[in-house]
Order: sequence, then C-alpha cells, then structure tokens
Amino acid sequence: MEKTVEQPVINTSVKFINKNKTTGSIRTNRYYQKKFIFRKKFCYFCRNKDVEIDYKDVTLMRRFIAESGKITPRRFTGTCVKHQRKLVREIKKARIMALIPFIEK
Repeated sequence: MEKTVEQPVINTSVKFINKNKTTGSIRTNRYYQKKFIFRKKFCYFCRNKDVEIDYKDVTLMRRFIAESGKITPRRFTGTCVKHQRKLVREIKKARIMALIPFIEK
C-alpha cells in the first residue's frame, strides 16, 4: 500500500501576488510587506559645534560632494538650511581656488 502525498495548492489568482526571487517566498498582499521606518537626520555642524565650515578644509568638503562632483542636497546629508547655504558657498570658493575639481572623471 502506497501513501499518496498531496502537494499544497498555491492560489495564483490573488491580485497582489509577488514572487520574491531571492528567498522564494510568496507575498499575497502588499499590506503584509515591511513598513519603512523614517529616521530623522541631524545636521552634522549643529551636532559638532567645534567644526567650522571653511573652504580650505578639503576633507570636510569632500564628505558633502558626490562622486560625480555634484553637491549633495540637504535631504541626503541631513544638514540644516543655515549650514547647507554656508557649505555650498564654501564648496564653490574651493572650486574656484582649484582645491576641489568641478567634475570628477
């Protein structure tokens, strides 16, 4: 006497079915997906009062410049409005003085 093992049937008619290729799990509803938790970014210069924004401090300026040479916006760096304006002004000064390149190759 052989026992027959029945395979579980997966309902593929669900509207929001999403096959995850990395783990192989099936999510049947978008509401079960993990929610994003927003974390407030704090201004680097407000936290560290002893750090001054100066065009001669190239290592500090490079922290706020992308690999392509663009100045990163506030929403990525987390700097406040006051310090972002001063930072942009000092980066532009450093570019004119040829301390920082305008474009990275």
